[in-house]
Amino acid sequence: MNNNIRFELSFKNISQLEKKLNFCRFNNIKNINIPCKGLIKKELFNATIVYISKNFHEFNVTYHYRLFHQYSKNKKKSYQDFLEFVKNSQTNKNYEILLVSGSNKKTNFDSIDALAHLKKEKNLKVKLGIAYNPYLKKYYNISTERDRFERKISTGLINSIWFQYGTDINVLESEVTYLQNVSKEEKLNLFGSLFIPSKQFIARFKFRPWKEVYISEKCLNTLENFFDFTNDLVTFYKNNNITPVIESDFSSLEKLSNVYSFFRK
Repeated sequence: MNNNIRFELSFKNISQLEKKLNFCRFNNIKNINIPCKGLIKKELFNATIVYISKNFHEFNVTYHYRLFHQYSKNKKKSYQDFLEFVKNSQTNKNYEILLVSGSNKKTNFDSIDALAHLKKEKNLKVKLGIAYNPYLKKYYNISTERDRFERKISTGLINSIWFQYGTDINVLESEVTYLQNVSKEEKLNLFGSLFIPSKQFIARFKFRPWKEVYISEKCLNTLENFFDFTNDLVTFYKNNNITPVIESDFSSLEKLSNVYSFFRK
């Protein structure tokens, strides 16, 4: 399973990116994700694509294209930017795309709108990934996620689903079953977010919980409980052919060893 793990990189500038990519290269990590959040947007996001394409050809890269962060001037300009990004991926075949609206959404310009426009483009054959949050209905009283998924999958442009992180495997299992039933005619790759437990992670999440990310009090109360859950989640991912995406920092041998420890059992 180690060969299928994906690793998300966080960095503040190209220099930090270079160090992390070299670390990946040295440790035979090939599958990486580049998020579009924080400082990684607009100029830095675009510079990252150019830099990796020129200097690190061996990586299998998935770029998160977050429409909220990449919005520029108006909807028309923002869509044209996105279209060029999609065409570049199709022409060069040097990256794949995870399309994300973001927790904050621009009116009439989110992933559903972008996909609807993209479907109308001629001579454009492309497959995209989309995000899915299994926990919205139960824990945040937001009941639109399934409807949004069905509208996205109906475009015929989707080839992968990327699950938001959370700590209720029963809910996750129910949503995976639903998605498989709805999309049984589509060949979809499944990916699931994974964080490596630590005291620092727990302290940070307690101090500032992330919007629409559910982590149980049981996991937040003790590190042992969090480790037990993580082992269960890794097993669930393995049994359901869901590729883990490591979102915790892994850029030291000790941290990388901690990641791999969950996959040696």
